[in-house]
Amino acid sequence: MSHDALSISCMTCRARESSFPAIFLVWRADIYKNLIGKKNSSIIVAELAPHTDGEEMEIVRPHRARTNHHNDAVSTLPLYRSAPSLEVRLEDFELFAMDRLRVLKGISDGLSRGKKPEEMEKLVKDLWKANMGHQDASEVVNKDIISHFVLRLVYCRTEDLRKWFLSMETALFRHRFGRERSDAQRALMAEFDLPCKPVSSAEFENLKEKLSQVARSIIGQQTPTADSIYYKVPFEEVPELVAGRRVFIHKGYAYVAMNQVVSLVVTQFRSNLSKALILTNRFSFKIFTSIMFRLSALVFLISFLYALSEVMHDFVLVLCATKCIIANTNIYKLSSVVAFAYRKWTSTIREQEKDRLTPIVEALCTSYLGPDYSRPKEFGEISINDLDQLAESSFPLCMRHLFVKLREDHHLKHGGRMQLGLFLKGVGLKLEDALAFWKAEFSQKVGAERFDKEYAYSIRHNYGREGKRTDYTPYSCQKIISSTPGVGDHHGCPYRHFSEENLRAAIGRMGVGGRAIEDVMDKVRNRHYQLACTLTFEAVHGSSCDAGINHPNQYLNDSQKILQAKVNAAL
Repeated sequence: MSHDALSISCMTCRARESSFPAIFLVWRADIYKNLIGKKNSSIIVAELAPHTDGEEMEIVRPHRARTNHHNDAVSTLPLYRSAPSLEVRLEDFELFAMDRLRVLKGISDGLSRGKKPEEMEKLVKDLWKANMGHQDASEVVNKDIISHFVLRLVYCRTEDLRKWFLSMETALFRHRFGRERSDAQRALMAEFDLPCKPVSSAEFENLKEKLSQVARSIIGQQTPTADSIYYKVPFEEVPELVAGRRVFIHKGYAYVAMNQVVSLVVTQFRSNLSKALILTNRFSFKIFTSIMFRLSALVFLISFLYALSEVMHDFVLVLCATKCIIANTNIYKLSSVVAFAYRKWTSTIREQEKDRLTPIVEALCTSYLGPDYSRPKEFGEISINDLDQLAESSFPLCMRHLFVKLREDHHLKHGGRMQLGLFLKGVGLKLEDALAFWKAEFSQKVGAERFDKEYAYSIRHNYGREGKRTDYTPYSCQKIISSTPGVGDHHGCPYRHFSEENLRAAIGRMGVGGRAIEDVMDKVRNRHYQLACTLTFEAVHGSSCDAGINHPNQYLNDSQKILQAKVNAAL
């Protein structure tokens, strides 16, 4: 192992007199000091999970395609049971996760839009091919595994995040499992150790008529033949098939055809992942101490505290622990010393990583993954005279609302100015025109002199002409949705922040009515705000938007393309 990584040497042995495993973890304090003492360009992705007495400690090795030597079935579909001990560059840590997140969000959009199974099959295949490849073919599997565990770390933090991640990963696994060959599927089933067993030829012949009746009632299901493979499983293991009346049940067992085992495997995968997410979220002192005391407590404690003293020069911890040991203090007093050591250790790591990994982990679940609209690319620059016509024909509801309120009140609070101002910058409004536009409106309420003193600076700042000279980008849908407008504010997402009455009225003014408006409101009630905006776009323009709306500037660009195409067609 390189000296850029924490070295943990694990040695398992069994005493001759006892079957209890004695496991010693040796902490390399010098290497640990190097690890946290500098900004490393690489990290180790690792996971530590508790295990029950009597089990051997698992040593995780780099993941490769699994081979079943009995039938030579090879599968590249990981089960994500343990994180790989691989070195990952910091930029890959984020990029791999973002690529996988594009896949999961694409699946989420497809499911929310009610796509048919065959459409979802094609969508998942295209998303995976577009995002999860690697220039080095041998690294494709590692990218798959690393990206999963990074997102598991990101999405374990709250119940809502866990629920979304669990649903999308399960849907992804379902489609990938369905594309595996039957021999590879059987190999995966064996790894899951599922509570099922093949139906014997004699039993199949006895139940053939019943199985044929069930098969004929299912569209696309083939009538069973002598070569058909069936499994019998406890019926509670396949609730999805039972609820859909797609299996024959006899004496507490469901008889599942080979092309239906995906339901059984997916149920097990979902259960395992759900437990793993909760475990990751709860990975704290409780697990730390349980593992520590199931090992050799005194050896581990002294080694751990010695590492702390080397890293943080705190010999008081060692003295306290030694005193507890010599005085034969009970385990509860001893654990309080370890608790303090653990808190100090984690706070040190947190401090060291706050500018390196923490921002990546905290931002990934709200990251915008689409194009950068800081510079107009599609239609070039626009002038002040174009704004009213553009607002009427091509502004999304969030920007349309801000634009109308600015015209009515000749003022917007800071949040509204930022949201609309950066949007107009991305549309192509030059700095000089932006200053003239905002001044023309604000001067009617606050006067030209006050505008120059209090408001002009922030506009120049947004264009990178003041302060740090940062070239700020327009807000994405996710950022707008996550904002919290207060009293008197007009920014934010109308689909999330408007009352139902006000939202219906606002959408109606855009020319949406009838069944379309009910579809929009249905998405809003289910908190699919971007899909609600997408349906509004489709109703206004009479054209589908399969990619969905993810950015206000995307809405305007797509709108202008459709309108321009209609003009060209009329010529």
